Amino acid sequence: MKKCLISSCLIGLCTRYDGRSKPDDRCLRYLNDFIYIPVCPEQLGGLPTPRPAADLRDGDGMDVLTGFASVITRDGMDVTKEFIAGAEGVLKIALDQNIRLALLKARSPSCGVKKLGVTAALLATYGIKLVEF
Repeated sequence: MKKCLISSCLIGLCTRYDGRSKPDDRCLRYLNDFIYIPVCPEQLGGLPTPRPAADLRDGDGMDVLTGFASVITRDGMDVTKEFIAGAEGVLKIALDQNIRLALLKARSPSCGVKKLGVTAALLATYGIKLVEF
């Protein structure tokens, strides 16, 4: 059976910034064909749950990875280092487990695909397919 990564909040774990989950029924049905590994990049980067909401500033996730943008909480704290560390942690899991697919939470500064988050950008650079829910 194939493996995939999934944003842990999408399967009902309370890992979102506000301490809640965001389960997605479409995503849960999609998982029937996979062994899945839940991940929360922010937690892997050392941030607590709950934590202040954060936004990408001056670019997208790729710009954060290349040093041209940052991740700032709504109360002004720079958490760029933690977001990068979390993305690197998720990538390590993906590479160690030979995972080629990640199911990620939409509109997240880490996991967003349409508005490219830090983790999504790093996974994409390694050719990992991204699906946003």
